[in-house]
Amino acid sequence: MEAYRSGESDAFRTLIERHHDDLLRFLVRLTGDRAAADDVFQETFLQIHLSADSFDVERRFRPWLFTIAANKARDYLRRKGRRQEMELSAPVGRAGGGDERGGVQFVDLMEIDVPAPDAAADASERDRLVQRALNELPLPLREILLLAYFQRLSYAQIAEDLGIPLGTVKSRLHAAVAAFARKWKASQNGDDR
Repeated sequence: MEAYRSGESDAFRTLIERHHDDLLRFLVRLTGDRAAADDVFQETFLQIHLSADSFDVERRFRPWLFTIAANKARDYLRRKGRRQEMELSAPVGRAGGGDERGGVQFVDLMEIDVPAPDAAADASERDRLVQRALNELPLPLREILLLAYFQRLSYAQIAEDLGIPLGTVKSRLHAAVAAFARKWKASQNGDDR
């Protein structure tokens, strides 16, 4: 970051490349949507560029980056709302063709894909269930869980980055783990509560 601030524009690209995978994973989990995560990722690095002069070089870059990303994701989720709506007549393209209406098929809202009860969950199914359980958590709990477990930040780093007391981090994390466990157990039992 110091190199970028002193005029080395290639240093910015290095920052993006160095943090791309971890930050994008964090944002996908936080927003629940890859396209939204890509947008928030870009907004985050735009903010990094705009705020470069305010960065305290005595501090670590990664927590600052993830704090900005979390704030941008919160803003996105507030703008977007918790629910995505789709019109009943929303067209959806089908791979391998379509129908006689010009290759467009309409959403069948009654169609659901339910795996057999005895089917073992593979990695992608587990990831989907994890994301679903995360999405059902309130944003403050989801955010703290992601920072602690997926980004492996310490309690002190989380407290500093979010600007909350250490005790609040611990209590929120405890509540987040308990809520996630309930959601996970419900998903394993086929319960949608």
